[in-house]
Amino acid sequence: MNSILLKATGIWLLIVVAAIVNGVLREKVIVPMIGMETALPISGVTLSVVIFLFSLISVSFIGASESKTYLKIGMYWVLLTLLFEFIFGHYVVGKSWAELIQVFNIQKGDLFILVLLVTAFSPWLSVLIRGVGRPKNS
Repeated sequence: MNSILLKATGIWLLIVVAAIVNGVLREKVIVPMIGMETALPISGVTLSVVIFLFSLISVSFIGASESKTYLKIGMYWVLLTLLFEFIFGHYVVGKSWAELIQVFNIQKGDLFILVLLVTAFSPWLSVLIRGVGRPKNS
């Protein structure tokens, strides 16, 4: 299980890099072109697709044999994502807790909840799609 956890963490770190690149592109390219109101949901959907693709590509690397392991990996990725979002956002970027909570504000176009759902279920869905290792449903 330790090697699975290490592999899952490595994949998540790559996802974080992709998420940061997505955010920079949103702020520096997309927002100036079309505004935050439209850029924010586009960025959320784009990041969700990227996370799913990372999962789809990397699932055979993980090598677990049970479906529940992939569900656990998804939940682990969600936990890491939330910790990163709030700890990095508050202590490194300097955002207030109130500002950070705004990632859950769907009314302003933030689709972070979608990103978390995709993150949670992508490993499991990827295994089902790819048939990697034919995981048991236990």
